Amino acid sequence: MRYALLVGLVMLVLTGCGTSITNPPPIGPESTGIWDKFFVYPLSWLIKESAAFLGGSYGLGILVATIFIRTLTLPLNVKQIRSSKAMQAIQPEMQKLRDKYKNDPQKAQMETMKLFQKHNVNPLAGCLPILVQMPILIAFYNAIIRTTEIREQEFLWMQLGASDPLYILPVVAALTTYLQQKMMGAQIQNNPQMQMFLYIMPIMILVISVTLPSALALYWVYGNIYMIIQTYFLYKDSRSENSSKGGTSK
Repeated sequence: MRYALLVGLVMLVLTGCGTSITNPPPIGPESTGIWDKFFVYPLSWLIKESAAFLGGSYGLGILVATIFIRTLTLPLNVKQIRSSKAMQAIQPEMQKLRDKYKNDPQKAQMETMKLFQKHNVNPLAGCLPILVQMPILIAFYNAIIRTTEIREQEFLWMQLGASDPLYILPVVAALTTYLQQKMMGAQIQNNPQMQMFLYIMPIMILVISVTLPSALALYWVYGNIYMIIQTYFLYKDSRSENSSKGGTSK
């Protein structure tokens, strides 16, 4: 739920930025200020240099930038997935506590916190990666709209500085968001509130991606695919470990 709210808030801010900044100042090596110099310009430079290396394709340049950023944040993402798996493992015990103290929410909360401490689980650990992604998303947006070469380039059927006229990319962004959440959130099966956000989040991404530059939606899709592949292999390793332990115990 926190993940959906945080992403939704930032995406709404970006949507607002797109309508309020009509002539944004260009970004370049001469840009000053901590934000422009150390966040926006490096992203702009990375995309342009990657595109130049890949035959002038800025869509592929965004792919390189996405892989670079996601690799840098890989340790945080691994921690998020491990936290998700730990939460999944204690779901049966959490459900028992909910049933046992259904008429005493305060007691249920206290016992749940004790359960977290017992298993060394931090329910907030999963929020850290998305908190890190927030400034990256905003910097990425600024790099797109303030770099003429990126904003005016075309990739496939899209102009990267404009929204997708065929709405294909927003749909793909929504579908990959759903799949990523589904893979990482197997523990939400017993939590109706979280199940609701499993569907709300992709819809939110779909609606907002319709209005954002295609380059930003493309970054979101690339990032989702990266996370889907990463999650698959991490959970695959976990299942292999559990299977080997099961086989050994027999």
